[in-house]
Amino acid sequence: MLPAFGLHTHIQANRRRSALLIAGLFLLFYLMSLGLTLLARALLDDGSGAFEALFQAALWDCLWASPLVTALVAFWVWCGFRFNGFILELTTGSRALSRRSDPRLYGLLQNLCISRGMTMPKLRILDVKAPNAFATGTRPEQYTITVTRGLLDLLDDREIEAVLAHELTHIRNDDVRTMMVAVLVVGVMSFIGEMVYRALRESPDLLTDSSDSKKSGGGKLLAILVAVIFIMLAWALSVVIRFSLSRRREYLADAGSVELTKNPDAMISALRKIDRKGELEGVPSAVMELCLDNPRSGFADLFATHPSIEDRVAALVRYAGGHAPAPEAATAAPEAPAV
Repeated sequence: MLPAFGLHTHIQANRRRSALLIAGLFLLFYLMSLGLTLLARALLDDGSGAFEALFQAALWDCLWASPLVTALVAFWVWCGFRFNGFILELTTGSRALSRRSDPRLYGLLQNLCISRGMTMPKLRILDVKAPNAFATGTRPEQYTITVTRGLLDLLDDREIEAVLAHELTHIRNDDVRTMMVAVLVVGVMSFIGEMVYRALRESPDLLTDSSDSKKSGGGKLLAILVAVIFIMLAWALSVVIRFSLSRRREYLADAGSVELTKNPDAMISALRKIDRKGELEGVPSAVMELCLDNPRSGFADLFATHPSIEDRVAALVRYAGGHAPAPEAATAAPEAPAV
């Protein structure tokens, strides 16, 4: 966890990272388009074509299609930046909050924004029992903080204030914009990869080599396999991009919460209460990457983008002056001796 004066450096680093992510997005789409053109060439082949000929033809197709791919990717990025809030609202089913409908939450957020001279983001609520929260948006007029009904029911005012400050810090640090780019990359790559996987699964005969193909060196089957490798590689690299958004951003947001509220114990208490309870059923996995708590366990924990609650609490205790909760065993009352 970095001290408060390090946050500005983190914001600058996030902006540079966003630019690199967008550049990487174009490269990944070119790689995926090569895989798709090679796959199309292989599927249209009657089994007589050699792999070298199919690959060369796919390269030319990809070259000719590159202006269209560039335009489509640019359009996708523009739509993502322009309509991300609307899309997320549709996929999550959240609704807007106002000062009149929830003066308690509205007042807490407004006080935090006034203390830092920030434009107040929009407030939305998701009517689910799981306690969680997330921030979205790529521009000041789009920034939105969404909380769940379970979070408001579970936490007291000081803990809710700490959570709101955490999400505000994500906005201040430009984490939200960076994460939205990552969601765009991983989302579209996963969609195309899944479509190709389903098409091949439902047509297993495509992966069987015909006698004509064997005579010509198995070019069609090899081209399909190489195309699938290219497509899966593009998808895998998009996941790597998501992992490049290090877990440090959550530590920094926790630190930013303490900076805003001057109350590390409230953040610790909030994290303890929501620990492993924040799974939002029916919400896309990409949205979970934006959440305050993204519970993962076992093998999935290896690919988690959030540090564990234990590590975040330990960082707050070590660097922000928080107090570690007493172990349950130590606080439990001793049993009366048997008579």
